Amino acid sequence: MSGLIVPHKGFVPKVDPTAFIAANATLVGDVEIAANASIWFGCILRGDGPGIRVGENSNLQDGTVVHVAARGLMTVVGRDVTVGHMVLLHACEVQDGAFVGMHSTVLDGAVIESRAMVAAGALIPPGKIVRTGELWAGNPGRKLRDLTEKDYETFKRIAAGYVKLAESYEPDVVAVRAAAD
Repeated sequence: MSGLIVPHKGFVPKVDPTAFIAANATLVGDVEIAANASIWFGCILRGDGPGIRVGENSNLQDGTVVHVAARGLMTVVGRDVTVGHMVLLHACEVQDGAFVGMHSTVLDGAVIESRAMVAAGALIPPGKIVRTGELWAGNPGRKLRDLTEKDYETFKRIAAGYVKLAESYEPDVVAVRAAAD
């Protein structure tokens, strides 16, 4: 494990030993990262209210910010999820196998269902539901089209690729840690 791990109000982030946390990622408070998940460079996960959960094999790419809402809404990212670079996830749910494109925003109470997609740059307003099999785009987000089997194969390939990519960093991270000690 690497990154900045910050306890808050008695909660210490929990990270599975197989997860990759980039050296400059920040995890605060009630945050749990599951097996083979990857939290990339410059990500901030601030669980200083209700918690943040990131499921197995999911990747939160560089510059992503994940936060919660003080009124009791946590953020949950399911298994095998890809979250692109510079995404904002705020007190929302991204279910198993979903894909959230670069520089998009998903707001309070919104749900991205399993095998749904948010296009790059989209804004999903509070409380909206992106249904299984739908691609949403725009600001505010709206349904653009139905997803195809080719789309689903791409989602799987990217998620698996990030698990492999994270594994390629681990020996380097261990070597840097050992040199620092």
